[in-house]
Amino acid sequence: RTHRRRPRWVSGDKAAGRSVMSSLARLATCNLNQWAMDFRGNLERIEASIREAKAAGCTFRTGPELEVTGYSCEDSFLEADTLAHAWESLAALLASDLTDGILCDIGMPVMHRNVSYNCRVVLLNRRVVGVRPKVCLANDGNYREMRYFTPWFIDPTSPGYGALEQYYLPRIVRELTGQRTVPIGIFAVAALDTALAFETCEELFTPLAPHIALSLDGVEIIANGSGSHHQLRKLQTRIDLVRGATAKAGGVYLYANQKGCDGGRLYFDGCAMAWVNGECVAQGSQFEGLDEVEVVVATVSLSDVRAFRASFIARSSQAASAASIPRVEVDFALTLPYADQLCSAPSRPSPPRLHSAMEEIALGPSGWLWDYLRRSGQRGYFLPLSGGADSSSTAALVAVMCQRVVEELGAGSERSRSRVLADVRRVTKRADYTPPDWRDLCGKVLVTCYMASEFSGAETRARAALLAEQIGCLHTSISIDGMRSAVCETFAAMEVHSGGVRSEAVRRRPEMKTKPRDYAELTQNLALQNIQARSRMVMAYFMAQLMPWATDGDETTAGGSLLVLGSANVDEALRGYYTKYDCSAADLNPIGGVNKRDLKAFLEWAGRERGIGVLARVADAPPSAELTGAEGAQLDEEDMGMSYDELAALGYCRKVERCGPLSTFLKLRDRWADGRALTPSIRARGAAAPVTFDEQVAQKVKDFYFYHAINRHKMTTLTPSYHAESYSPDDNRFDLRPFLQNARFDEQFKAIDEAVAAAKAARGES
Repeated sequence: RTHRRRPRWVSGDKAAGRSVMSSLARLATCNLNQWAMDFRGNLERIEASIREAKAAGCTFRTGPELEVTGYSCEDSFLEADTLAHAWESLAALLASDLTDGILCDIGMPVMHRNVSYNCRVVLLNRRVVGVRPKVCLANDGNYREMRYFTPWFIDPTSPGYGALEQYYLPRIVRELTGQRTVPIGIFAVAALDTALAFETCEELFTPLAPHIALSLDGVEIIANGSGSHHQLRKLQTRIDLVRGATAKAGGVYLYANQKGCDGGRLYFDGCAMAWVNGECVAQGSQFEGLDEVEVVVATVSLSDVRAFRASFIARSSQAASAASIPRVEVDFALTLPYADQLCSAPSRPSPPRLHSAMEEIALGPSGWLWDYLRRSGQRGYFLPLSGGADSSSTAALVAVMCQRVVEELGAGSERSRSRVLADVRRVTKRADYTPPDWRDLCGKVLVTCYMASEFSGAETRARAALLAEQIGCLHTSISIDGMRSAVCETFAAMEVHSGGVRSEAVRRRPEMKTKPRDYAELTQNLALQNIQARSRMVMAYFMAQLMPWATDGDETTAGGSLLVLGSANVDEALRGYYTKYDCSAADLNPIGGVNKRDLKAFLEWAGRERGIGVLARVADAPPSAELTGAEGAQLDEEDMGMSYDELAALGYCRKVERCGPLSTFLKLRDRWADGRALTPSIRARGAAAPVTFDEQVAQKVKDFYFYHAINRHKMTTLTPSYHAESYSPDDNRFDLRPFLQNARFDEQFKAIDEAVAAAKAARGES
């Protein structure tokens, strides 16, 4: 039944008055490690979370956004089959006793009048209570919800959120429940003792979030099923929003989220929470643990909510005239029986837990690597290990992954230990294998190779070998000089058949010059550097396919192949400082969204906190590609003509602050006016070199946009990378721009020059 008046908060038991005074309710939210289109596995995890919530005595359970299908189904949401299978999963829940005695809030896609919506479907006692579609869709950054779904229309002339419509249930549900239609729209569930309503992910982030109107209309419990991915230092934003929502409006707020890699570049970082009146009373893990199901239970006092709101007179004045939200009544009490309340107490508030940025880098990508490995069916990872910061960071993340797997086997729940051990044995192709320690596991799932050339140095070779020894992986080395020579000889043997060029006039022997003097020498240098890098990529894939076959002993002969790991950081990708289809071209790149400054700090942290001492030595080394000389003879920042700190600032302006060249110049001439020395330009040298500070900043901005433009085509082939940084140039979904750009930026650079001249004139300089 639906109505538009507020329900009376009266308990159905004989001790009604006393029940109203205490009004304790036990509620559950959860983190679920769902997988896009894994209907059977997703359903099993949903079922497990409901069983755990019921076992804890909860009367309400909420779960992540689109938990039935998985969040990242992308264009599969446009397929009728996806919606049909979602209803089959929901029917399975209704056919069992799981929803008996517990109100369940389930996330799934629903089509209504031939329009697809991102919905919450509310269940109770084997019946559908109603369908709540999402009002505000996430459609920026990594999110593309409006490609698949439509926002629920709210008539701005109607009070509240408008009237409810009738949703015609599919046959599979009709036959189970005997229901023909249920309400669809924005509503609150009116229980016998309280009112409960819903937000979905993005709605919490909007200026006019639904929880404002809902709380003013007397809704005391709000559940948010979310699909929010990890980004460095982002959790604080979520916490601030939930704290603000309940500190200002009062009430109970339950936050649920996915946790893990559900099939793409994103890692959902959990942190299910329960808040009451601005205080956190329960919090799940953001990364810790590898259990696919984590239920977070909170006992909350609705009397505290009512007292908080009633004492806030300005809020009461607004609430007295607030628009009414439609109610859907249920004959069900969310509060505990009075006798149980006497034996219970509200969950105590505690400050929310936040990880340091270094812990986030360690735990997020390592969890992503484990999910990807166990769900891919491959034997492990192969990594070209140069001994430099980037590849060493990647190796360290695999080591952290192995540490976490072994920790879970020792300290996880019984369900998780069983699941993880089965995954370990399936990945390693060893039916009876139980890793005695994390290094032993690392030796089974990670193969590294130092791919040397004549330009490689003894120091990087030694660091790579020591790192491999400290983490326990299978380490190898090869020389790529033969491959490079073979390619050069093949080029030299080229025959010319047409085009008006005489074969004997063709230059066939490119030479490497330490300091190229002109464009012709630079062209030769780049070609010879690139063939080194590309040889490493070819060899990496060759070895990834063969190493299990080459090294399997008596323990297993099951074969399989390895996933190739890349290790290019976000700053180098942004600048285009890498070879297209070199060893940055891989299956996965766990550091592709992490900047160089954070990687260096992570190496120092991991060396100290994770028992891999050589990482501090790696962090202290100057970054070098070692394509024209050993470490020290060739330095990345000199090659690029900009430092990693400068790159980070430029990338932040371009992406996060949405600046073009002129705006970037205006911002950075202020931020960099602290006496710092800027890296010399490699495009404007000698007499053309900038002199004044403004000219130096201007040239730096021009260099950045120029190199980003001419290298933008490389972003189309970036290895799928863990998303961690807000200025990532990932061309697949996060940073969408043309890959053929006018690198001259005629008008944009002219505007910068005019700004430099105007500033000089304003200072009275000639």
